[in-house]
Amino acid sequence: MTYLDTLKHPTIRRLSLIQFISYFGTWFSQVAIFSMIVSFGADEITIALTATMAMLPAVVLAPIIGLIIDKIEFKKLMGVLLLVEISMTLGFIFVDSLEYVWVLMILIFIRSSAASMLFSAEMALFPKLVSGEMLKNTNEIHSVIWSLCYALGMAVGGIVTYYVGFDMAFTMDAILYSLAILLLIGLKISIEKIIHTESNFEMLKDGFIYLKSQKKILHLILLHASIGLTSFDALITLLADFQYKEILAVPLAIGWMNATRALGLMVGPFLISKIISKKNLHYFFILQGLAIMLWSLLEYNFYFALIGLFITGIFITTLWSYTYLLIQEETDTKYMGRVISYNDMFFMLSNVATALFVGYASRWGLSLEGITFTLGFGFFVVAGYYVWFKKKYLDV
Repeated sequence: MTYLDTLKHPTIRRLSLIQFISYFGTWFSQVAIFSMIVSFGADEITIALTATMAMLPAVVLAPIIGLIIDKIEFKKLMGVLLLVEISMTLGFIFVDSLEYVWVLMILIFIRSSAASMLFSAEMALFPKLVSGEMLKNTNEIHSVIWSLCYALGMAVGGIVTYYVGFDMAFTMDAILYSLAILLLIGLKISIEKIIHTESNFEMLKDGFIYLKSQKKILHLILLHASIGLTSFDALITLLADFQYKEILAVPLAIGWMNATRALGLMVGPFLISKIISKKNLHYFFILQGLAIMLWSLLEYNFYFALIGLFITGIFITTLWSYTYLLIQEETDTKYMGRVISYNDMFFMLSNVATALFVGYASRWGLSLEGITFTLGFGFFVVAGYYVWFKKKYLDV
């Protein structure tokens, strides 16, 4: 089954278009956010904390997110969440100095809470709509869309921010979210509705007990969380600020680095999605680690570093989507929303830890090349963990 065959499903097709617009908007304004705080004179810790605020909601709100996803009809939930994202994005306009960076962080936290809930809701919805090869393709299409939007959003966002400023970038972002709401109106979803008669507390408790009893799923969640080691937002911002600003303006450097990496994210699934499997997954973790280490060796030169970033991105999308698929296949539909939200919690916790590691390691004097190399080495540890998991839980 090809990606085009999968997109013939009317719900998947419209959802994919909505995803494209909303994800593009998210990354479009991401460049403006980081460029803005750099222009305000933010230090390494402020940059790392700003990156962290975008990831924190999935960590601290996971139980509530899972409960909401399992109880509220998807289309209504999606509409409300998109409205929240519009409101918070427009709020960025009123932040005009480092003195109000705490307001920016609150706005980012709220917007990211809505985005995190929407993402988890979509990933919980897909297994209810499709299965097997079509589910695998849907996950990969979702990843490719994310990667394409990351590339286009970062590149276009960097150019727009450089030429028209932060406020106009945020305004344009809000308009993009509005287009997504218009597309949502025509979305039709036909799935069997699961009626939950338990109280909210009982659902929370039941979901936690179910997840705790599923050791295999817990290990898969940890494996998926390891992809958080590729959370490079803080690292790329520091590289642009400390090493490349004499070559290129910070917004353009951030945009082009992220766009180049995202091209690798987009190309990767077409190269390796057909050959990755439970038998050879550990080899791809090792290749990911080697790619990051190669990037660390090329960071002394901006243009060589772009090559390293592209290679680094090739493996990320497929590793992310394939480990997500393994979790979806093992989870009972009744608990899908709650398990997916806990999974996203661990994934974002890994992202938060990575961002904080980058910020504090840089503050303590470790070179950015050394930080990058350390993140790459982490994937060798993950590969060893998967080899152990495969022998204990998989009959392959």
